Order: sequence, then structure tokens, then C-alpha cells
Amino acid sequence: MQIALFQPDIPQNTGTILRLCACLGLDAHIIEPAGFPVSDRHFRRAGMDYLDHVSILRHDSWSKFEEWRAAHGYRLLLFTTKGATDYRDFRYQTSDILLFGRESAGVTDAVVEAADARLVIPITEGLRSLNVAMTAAMAAGEALRQVRNPHD
Repeated sequence: MQIALFQPDIPQNTGTILRLCACLGLDAHIIEPAGFPVSDRHFRRAGMDYLDHVSILRHDSWSKFEEWRAAHGYRLLLFTTKGATDYRDFRYQTSDILLFGRESAGVTDAVVEAADARLVIPITEGLRSLNVAMTAAMAAGEALRQVRNPHD
């Protein structure tokens, strides 16, 4: 299981998600352009010394990421506020990539079209969205619960 971040623009969220990946043993992907350099102090502070314990692949663009993904045959699961399927009702696989969009703008139409599934975490009506790091933690938790306990 892997987590991919599409053009992340808040360094603290990215650092927190990479720390999550390190702790849960998930590979991480950053699809450029990111809205901050990896030397950003907020990014380094949020990731702390956990950044040395996570496998991070950086992709220069969406098309480069898609080329890489096609070569490996991984499913792409987009977490979106405009999702069609409740993330708890979806059946995850160990080879899935959980994709999260840019905090300020989400993802492009091309990304939506490329996704094998669009998943939503239901929230109270009238509210916009959860923080992306919280969404990643909830999504990874449910996906890992399912693949580690396939009869649940």
C-alpha cells in the first residue's frame, strides 16, 4: 500500500503524512510541482526524524507518475470531497495507491479521469472538508485494516 500526494502545497501536512507513512510502513509519492522546497523548515519540523524512515519517490509531473504507475499496474484510489463511494465500503488491495489532492485546489480533471475509484469520507453536511493529513490517516487506517483482516 502506498500514499501519493498530488502537488501538495502545505509543508506541514506533507511532513505529517510522510511521518504517517514511515510509522505504518507505506511508500510515499510526491507528484510535482509541490508548493514548497523539501528544505522548508515547516516540512522538516512536521516530518521530524521520521523522514529518514520512509521511502519517498518524487515524480516530476502527473504524466511521469502515470507512466510509472502504468509500468507497475497499481490501482489508483482518489480521495475526494466529490467522491462517489464511501471509503468504508470499498475493498482495498495491498497494491493500491491512495491519492490525495492539493490542499488549495484538489486535483485536475485528468487525475479524476485516471483514478480507478473515487472515494469520499462522509462528513457533516455544510462543511467543506477534513484536513488532508487527517484524511490520509483515516484512509490508510481503513485500507490497512481491510488488507490485514480480509474477513472483516
